Amino acid sequence: MRPVALILGASGRFSKNMIEQLKAAGWETRAFDRANQDMKKAAEGVDVIVNGANPQYPQWKRDVLPFTHQVIEAAKHANATVVIPGNNYCFGPGMHSPIGLQTPHNATNELGVIRIELERLYKTSGVRTILLRAGDFIDTSASGNWFDLIMTTRLEKGKLIYPGKTDVPHAWAYLPDMARAAVQLLEMRDQLNAYEDISFPGYTWTGNELSKTLTTVTKQNVTIKQFSWWMIRLSQPFWSLAKHLLEMRYLWDTPHWMDTIRFDELLPDFEATPEQEALKHAIGHLPAFQLSKLILTRQHKSAA
Repeated sequence: MRPVALILGASGRFSKNMIEQLKAAGWETRAFDRANQDMKKAAEGVDVIVNGANPQYPQWKRDVLPFTHQVIEAAKHANATVVIPGNNYCFGPGMHSPIGLQTPHNATNELGVIRIELERLYKTSGVRTILLRAGDFIDTSASGNWFDLIMTTRLEKGKLIYPGKTDVPHAWAYLPDMARAAVQLLEMRDQLNAYEDISFPGYTWTGNELSKTLTTVTKQNVTIKQFSWWMIRLSQPFWSLAKHLLEMRYLWDTPHWMDTIRFDELLPDFEATPEQEALKHAIGHLPAFQLSKLILTRQHKSAA
Protein backbone atom coordinates (compact mmCIF):
# COMPACT_ATOMS: atom_id res chain seq x y z
CA MET A 1 0.00 0.00 0.00
CA ARG A 2 1.13 3.52 -0.76
CA PRO A 3 1.92 5.77 2.21
CA VAL A 4 -0.62 8.54 2.76
CA ALA A 5 -0.04 12.19 3.66
CA LEU A 6 -2.67 14.64 4.89
CA ILE A 7 -1.85 18.11 3.57
CA LEU A 8 -2.74 21.16 5.67
CA GLY A 9 -2.73 24.48 3.86
CA ALA A 10 -2.79 22.70 0.51
CA SER A 11 -3.06 25.98 -1.42
CA GLY A 12 0.14 27.37 0.15
CA ARG A 13 3.48 27.22 -1.59
CA PHE A 14 5.23 24.79 0.77
CA SER A 15 2.28 22.40 0.68
CA LYS A 16 1.91 22.65 -3.11
CA ASN A 17 5.55 21.70 -3.55
CA MET A 18 5.16 18.90 -1.01
CA ILE A 19 2.18 17.52 -2.94
CA GLU A 20 4.23 17.48 -6.15
CA GLN A 21 7.21 15.79 -4.54
CA LEU A 22 5.15 13.28 -2.55
CA LYS A 23 3.24 12.22 -5.65
CA ALA A 24 6.50 11.91 -7.58
CA ALA A 25 7.75 9.58 -4.83
CA GLY A 26 4.61 7.41 -5.04
CA TRP A 27 2.66 8.78 -2.07
CA GLU A 28 -1.07 9.36 -1.85
CA THR A 29 -1.98 12.89 -0.77
CA ARG A 30 -5.21 14.16 0.77
CA ALA A 31 -5.92 17.89 1.10
CA PHE A 32 -7.50 18.91 4.40
CA ASP A 33 -10.60 21.08 4.07
CA ARG A 34 -10.54 23.21 7.20
CA ALA A 35 -14.03 24.61 6.62
CA ASN A 36 -15.75 21.26 6.24
CA GLN A 37 -13.61 18.57 7.88
CA ASP A 38 -12.67 17.56 11.40
CA MET A 39 -8.89 17.23 11.51
CA LYS A 40 -8.85 14.13 13.72
CA LYS A 41 -11.21 12.28 11.39
CA ALA A 42 -9.35 13.50 8.30
CA ALA A 43 -6.08 12.21 9.78
CA GLU A 44 -7.32 8.68 10.40
CA GLY A 45 -5.29 6.19 8.42
CA VAL A 46 -2.61 8.65 7.29
CA ASP A 47 1.10 8.16 7.83
CA VAL A 48 2.15 11.79 7.72
CA ILE A 49 0.64 15.22 8.31
CA VAL A 50 2.23 18.02 6.28
CA ASN A 51 1.55 21.24 8.16
CA GLY A 52 2.05 23.94 5.55
CA ALA A 53 -0.80 26.10 6.89
CA ASN A 54 0.40 29.62 7.53
CA PRO A 55 -2.02 32.48 8.22
CA GLN A 56 -1.17 36.11 7.47
CA TYR A 57 1.01 37.76 10.13
CA PRO A 58 -1.83 39.76 11.73
CA GLN A 59 -3.66 36.48 12.45
CA TRP A 60 -0.70 34.67 14.02
CA LYS A 61 -1.49 35.68 17.60
CA ARG A 62 -5.06 34.42 17.29
CA ASP A 63 -4.61 31.34 15.11
CA VAL A 64 -1.15 29.76 15.12
CA LEU A 65 -0.94 28.14 18.55
CA PRO A 66 -4.57 26.87 18.69
CA PHE A 67 -4.05 25.32 15.27
CA THR A 68 -0.79 23.76 16.46
CA HIS A 69 -2.64 22.06 19.32
CA GLN A 70 -5.17 20.66 16.80
CA VAL A 71 -2.39 19.26 14.61
CA ILE A 72 -0.68 17.62 17.56
CA GLU A 73 -3.93 16.00 18.73
CA ALA A 74 -4.71 14.76 15.21
CA ALA A 75 -1.20 13.33 14.86
CA LYS A 76 -1.49 11.53 18.20
CA HIS A 77 -4.87 10.12 17.19
CA ALA A 78 -3.48 8.81 13.90
CA ASN A 79 0.01 7.95 15.19
CA ALA A 80 1.28 10.07 12.31
CA THR A 81 4.52 11.94 11.76
CA VAL A 82 4.26 15.70 11.33
CA VAL A 83 6.53 17.66 9.00
CA ILE A 84 6.62 21.44 9.26
CA PRO A 85 8.66 24.13 7.51
CA GLY A 86 10.74 26.06 10.01
CA ASN A 87 12.08 29.59 9.69
CA ASN A 88 14.63 31.82 11.41
CA TYR A 89 12.19 33.89 13.46
CA CYS A 90 13.06 32.20 16.79
CA PHE A 91 16.53 33.58 17.16
CA GLY A 92 16.32 37.36 17.32
CA PRO A 93 18.68 40.03 15.97
CA GLY A 94 21.60 38.76 18.08
CA MET A 95 21.68 35.38 16.35
CA HIS A 96 24.99 33.90 15.25
CA SER A 97 25.50 31.70 12.22
CA PRO A 98 25.47 29.02 11.12
CA ILE A 99 21.86 28.48 12.21
CA GLY A 100 21.42 25.04 13.76
CA LEU A 101 20.52 23.14 16.91
CA GLN A 102 23.08 25.15 18.86
CA THR A 103 21.41 28.49 18.06
CA PRO A 104 19.51 29.82 21.11
CA HIS A 105 15.87 30.86 20.74
CA ASN A 106 16.24 34.44 21.96
CA ALA A 107 13.64 36.34 19.94
CA THR A 108 11.48 38.76 21.95
CA ASN A 109 9.27 40.19 19.19
CA GLU A 110 5.70 38.92 18.75
CA LEU A 111 6.21 36.67 15.72
CA GLY A 112 9.42 35.24 17.11
CA VAL A 113 7.86 34.41 20.48
CA ILE A 114 4.96 32.64 18.75
CA ARG A 115 7.36 30.54 16.72
CA ILE A 116 9.38 29.67 19.83
CA GLU A 117 6.23 28.39 21.52
CA LEU A 118 5.08 26.52 18.40
CA GLU A 119 8.36 24.63 18.22
CA ARG A 120 8.30 23.94 21.97
CA LEU A 121 4.82 22.43 21.67
CA TYR A 122 5.94 20.00 18.97
CA LYS A 123 9.17 19.15 20.75
CA THR A 124 7.41 18.24 24.00
CA SER A 125 4.32 16.63 22.46
CA GLY A 126 5.65 13.12 21.96
CA VAL A 127 4.54 13.32 18.32
CA ARG A 128 7.19 12.30 15.80
CA THR A 129 8.07 15.64 14.20
CA ILE A 130 10.42 16.76 11.45
CA LEU A 131 11.04 20.50 11.42
CA LEU A 132 12.96 21.46 8.29
CA ARG A 133 14.25 24.98 8.88
CA ALA A 134 15.10 27.27 6.00
CA GLY A 135 15.66 30.86 4.95
CA ASP A 136 13.43 32.94 2.68
CA PHE A 137 11.67 31.06 -0.10
CA ILE A 138 12.06 31.27 -3.85
CA ASP A 139 9.72 29.22 -6.00
CA THR A 140 8.71 28.44 -9.57
CA SER A 141 5.52 30.50 -9.34
CA ALA A 142 4.29 33.50 -7.36
CA SER A 143 4.50 32.64 -3.68
CA GLY A 144 3.57 35.95 -2.05
CA ASN A 145 6.98 36.43 -0.48
CA TRP A 146 9.65 39.13 -0.60
CA PHE A 147 11.31 37.76 -3.72
CA ASP A 148 8.34 38.01 -6.08
CA LEU A 149 6.18 40.64 -4.32
CA ILE A 150 8.94 43.21 -3.86
CA MET A 151 12.44 42.34 -4.95
CA THR A 152 11.89 41.33 -8.58
CA THR A 153 9.03 43.67 -9.50
CA ARG A 154 11.38 45.84 -11.59
CA LEU A 155 13.78 43.15 -12.68
CA GLU A 156 12.87 43.54 -16.35
CA LYS A 157 14.27 47.08 -16.04
CA GLY A 158 17.48 45.81 -14.50
CA LYS A 159 16.58 46.70 -10.91
CA LEU A 160 16.64 44.44 -7.86
CA ILE A 161 14.69 46.04 -5.00
CA TYR A 162 16.66 45.03 -1.92
CA PRO A 163 15.32 45.42 1.65
CA GLY A 164 18.60 45.28 3.56
CA LYS A 165 22.33 45.85 3.64
CA THR A 166 23.70 44.61 0.33
CA ASP A 167 26.89 43.09 1.77
CA VAL A 168 25.18 40.96 4.46
CA PRO A 169 24.73 37.17 3.87
CA HIS A 170 21.08 36.07 3.81
CA ALA A 171 19.67 32.52 3.77
CA TRP A 172 17.43 31.37 0.92
CA ALA A 173 15.65 28.12 0.06
CA TYR A 174 14.43 26.90 -3.33
CA LEU A 175 11.09 25.33 -2.46
CA PRO A 176 11.18 22.40 -4.92
CA ASP A 177 14.51 21.34 -3.38
CA MET A 178 13.28 21.85 0.16
CA ALA A 179 10.15 19.77 -0.47
CA ARG A 180 12.19 17.03 -2.16
CA ALA A 181 14.46 16.89 0.89
CA ALA A 182 11.44 16.79 3.23
CA VAL A 183 10.02 13.79 1.36
CA GLN A 184 13.35 11.97 1.60
CA LEU A 185 13.41 12.62 5.34
CA LEU A 186 9.83 11.38 5.69
CA GLU A 187 10.74 8.15 3.96
CA MET A 188 13.37 7.52 6.64
CA ARG A 189 11.24 8.82 9.53
CA ASP A 190 11.46 5.59 11.52
CA GLN A 191 15.24 6.03 11.70
CA LEU A 192 15.07 9.59 13.02
CA ASN A 193 14.80 11.06 16.48
CA ALA A 194 11.29 11.68 17.76
CA TYR A 195 11.88 15.40 17.22
CA GLU A 196 14.22 16.53 14.48
CA ASP A 197 15.22 20.17 13.98
CA ILE A 198 17.11 20.11 10.69
CA SER A 199 18.53 23.14 8.90
CA PHE A 200 18.07 23.05 5.13
CA PRO A 201 21.30 24.37 3.54
CA GLY A 202 19.74 26.18 0.58
CA TYR A 203 21.74 29.13 -0.73
CA THR A 204 23.48 32.02 0.99
CA TRP A 205 23.64 35.29 -0.95
CA THR A 206 24.41 38.87 -0.14
CA GLY A 207 22.36 41.39 -2.07
CA ASN A 208 25.41 42.09 -4.22
CA GLU A 209 25.89 38.39 -5.00
CA LEU A 210 22.21 38.01 -5.83
CA SER A 211 22.27 40.95 -8.25
CA LYS A 212 25.42 39.57 -9.88
CA THR A 213 23.86 36.13 -10.37
CA LEU A 214 20.65 37.67 -11.73
CA THR A 215 22.79 39.65 -14.17
CA THR A 216 24.12 36.35 -15.49
CA VAL A 217 20.68 34.69 -15.55
CA THR A 218 18.83 37.56 -17.25
CA LYS A 219 21.72 38.56 -19.54
CA GLN A 220 21.26 42.20 -18.55
CA ASN A 221 22.96 44.37 -15.97
CA VAL A 222 21.01 44.12 -12.71
CA THR A 223 21.70 46.87 -10.18
CA ILE A 224 20.34 47.27 -6.66
CA LYS A 225 17.74 49.81 -5.62
CA GLN A 226 17.12 50.07 -1.88
CA PHE A 227 13.64 49.26 -0.64
CA SER A 228 11.82 52.26 0.88
CA TRP A 229 11.06 51.16 4.43
CA TRP A 230 9.63 54.59 5.24
CA MET A 231 6.51 53.66 3.29
CA ILE A 232 5.94 50.69 5.62
CA ARG A 233 6.42 52.88 8.69
CA LEU A 234 3.91 55.45 7.43
CA SER A 235 1.33 52.76 6.67
CA GLN A 236 1.25 51.32 10.21
CA PRO A 237 -1.87 53.20 11.38
CA PHE A 238 -4.06 51.69 8.65
CA TRP A 239 -2.24 48.50 7.54
CA SER A 240 -2.00 45.77 10.19
CA LEU A 241 0.70 43.86 8.33
CA ALA A 242 3.13 46.79 8.47
CA LYS A 243 4.21 46.40 12.10
CA HIS A 244 5.06 42.73 11.53
CA LEU A 245 7.15 43.49 8.46
CA LEU A 246 9.03 46.05 10.52
CA GLU A 247 9.61 43.70 13.44
CA MET A 248 11.23 41.17 11.10
CA ARG A 249 13.33 43.75 9.26
CA TYR A 250 16.43 42.75 11.24
CA LEU A 251 16.69 39.53 9.19
CA TRP A 252 17.83 41.62 6.22
CA ASP A 253 20.60 43.33 8.19
CA THR A 254 21.77 40.42 10.37
CA PRO A 255 24.22 38.01 8.68
CA HIS A 256 22.83 34.48 8.73
CA TRP A 257 23.20 31.17 6.95
CA MET A 258 22.20 27.60 7.67
CA ASP A 259 24.17 24.83 9.35
CA THR A 260 24.64 21.77 7.14
CA ILE A 261 25.86 19.18 9.65
CA ARG A 262 22.65 17.27 10.48
CA PHE A 263 21.29 17.59 6.95
CA ASP A 264 24.48 16.18 5.46
CA GLU A 265 24.46 13.32 7.97
CA LEU A 266 20.95 12.28 6.96
CA LEU A 267 21.00 13.08 3.23
CA PRO A 268 24.66 12.93 2.17
CA ASP A 269 23.79 12.36 -1.50
CA PHE A 270 21.24 15.16 -1.84
CA GLU A 271 21.87 17.20 -4.97
CA ALA A 272 20.65 20.78 -4.83
CA THR A 273 19.52 22.60 -7.94
CA PRO A 274 22.37 24.84 -9.18
CA GLU A 275 21.71 28.40 -8.04
CA GLN A 276 21.53 29.92 -11.51
CA GLU A 277 19.00 27.30 -12.58
CA ALA A 278 16.92 27.89 -9.45
CA LEU A 279 16.87 31.65 -10.05
CA LYS A 280 15.97 31.13 -13.69
CA HIS A 281 12.91 29.14 -12.60
CA ALA A 282 12.17 31.65 -9.84
CA ILE A 283 11.84 34.56 -12.27
CA GLY A 284 10.37 32.61 -15.19
CA HIS A 285 6.79 33.20 -14.03
CA LEU A 286 7.17 37.00 -13.90
CA PRO A 287 5.05 38.71 -16.59
CA ALA A 288 7.98 40.48 -18.21
CA PHE A 289 9.97 37.27 -18.61
CA GLN A 290 6.96 35.32 -19.85
CA LEU A 291 6.51 38.02 -22.51
CA SER A 292 10.18 37.74 -23.45
CA LYS A 293 9.79 33.99 -23.89
CA LEU A 294 6.74 34.53 -26.09
CA ILE A 295 8.58 37.04 -28.29
CA LEU A 296 11.59 34.74 -28.64
CA THR A 297 9.32 31.80 -29.52
CA ARG A 298 7.54 33.84 -32.21
CA GLN A 299 10.86 35.06 -33.61
CA HIS A 300 12.14 31.49 -33.74
CA LYS A 301 9.01 30.30 -35.55
CA SER A 302 9.24 33.19 -38.03
CA ALA A 303 12.87 32.42 -38.76
CA ALA A 304 11.99 28.77 -39.36
